[in-house]
Amino acid sequence: MEMIIVYPKNAGQMAAFKAVAKALQIDFEVEKSSYGPEFVAKIKRGEKAAKEGKGIRVDVLKTFFDKL
Repeated sequence: MEMIIVYPKNAGQMAAFKAVAKALQIDFEVEKSSYGPEFVAKIKRGEKAAKEGKGIRVDVLKTFFDKL
């Protein structure tokens, strides 16, 4: 069976989705995100920038051993 992941934008959308799923007798799970929406948006912006080549690559081991 396929799975569908839903990302409601607000509590109203979540309530509407739950009501429709219950009316159609569709089982669903609700998981709380441990991250705030601002943090998630910041991470997504960073991932997008990295894909566009706008990031800086840091070799942690080289940096560590250069300081010894």
